[in-house]
Amino acid sequence: MSERMVEPRSHQITQPANAGAAPTACASSSATIVHGGNLHEAAERYRIPYEQWLDLSTGINPHGYPVPPVPADAWRRLPDEGDGLADCAARYYGAPDAAHVLPVAGSQAAIRALPALLPRAGVGVAPLTYSEYAPAFERAGHRVIPLDVWCDVLPDALTHVIVANPNNPTADHLGAAKLLDWHAQLRVRGGTLLVDEAFADTMPAASLAACVGRDGLIVLRSPGKFFGLAGVRAGFVLGSPTVLDSLRRMLGAWTVSGPARHAVKAAFLDHAWQQQMRTRLEADSARLVDLLQGHGMRTRGTPLFAWTDDPRAAALHEALATRGVWTRLFAAPGSVRFGLPASEEEWARLAYSMRAAVETIDRRERA
Repeated sequence: MSERMVEPRSHQITQPANAGAAPTACASSSATIVHGGNLHEAAERYRIPYEQWLDLSTGINPHGYPVPPVPADAWRRLPDEGDGLADCAARYYGAPDAAHVLPVAGSQAAIRALPALLPRAGVGVAPLTYSEYAPAFERAGHRVIPLDVWCDVLPDALTHVIVANPNNPTADHLGAAKLLDWHAQLRVRGGTLLVDEAFADTMPAASLAACVGRDGLIVLRSPGKFFGLAGVRAGFVLGSPTVLDSLRRMLGAWTVSGPARHAVKAAFLDHAWQQQMRTRLEADSARLVDLLQGHGMRTRGTPLFAWTDDPRAAALHEALATRGVWTRLFAAPGSVRFGLPASEEEWARLAYSMRAAVETIDRRERA
């Protein structure tokens, strides 16, 4: 049996045995950026019809928020930036007030725009994290340096640091005290700490949203993951009013559509749904981690996805794909991320496919 890793409800990271090893290089801006959800590509590659796939390649909540009917005015009128969306977001995320919140067309828009607003310098990015960051900062003329997330004292070469918390895909979670200490180190250098909290809705107490009044601290949030509203392409940048004003001028007017604003406001105001969903996702995450660990896969989990860097990970991804189960493969190092099944039928299919896939891998290893 392979080593078992962290319990799904304990997301605080522990230092691995090879923490002092030299980090691998970050992704180059010239590399193709791959994301989950690329199901048409899988269908073509494996010659399995699109509608026959079980897609677990993203960390998006499969039990998405039931958006109420969209008012006709939301379609006919230009988006109304005085509709209170920023106030709702400030309350939901715990930011100081609406002046510290900027709605954008998905956090992706901010990732592409923010590098141009920061002084060009060395930027620390974890070798395995959300793949858009390193290319975006390289395109803006920054020098991307692999970040050792286990360090306490940041290297002198770093002026800015990017952290996904919890990290996508490894599920590592850094404590607020450590991040704020890093922020203090960077501020002395005139730098910035950017924290991507796209998967933090299930652990609101761990967010740094309340601290974004501090210069040099930016937090990105997304309703796409927890609320299952990735298709509305809405996100939020939390930071100082000065930074947000510069970003607003760069992005221009009407960045978030009227229907998207309606959907996200409704989700932010539905506190009962949020509490029920956090409980459900915790249970589903534990179930997914147990399923993977039951096959000897060392696994880490967040309430929205599970990740394994088991030595068989790449072979598992391939074996599942031949059975119409699509997961997210990360090539360096070989690892796989699993999203949550949406129904008992999907859970049963995943369990059956996992047994068959592992049996296939074991036979090949014995041959």
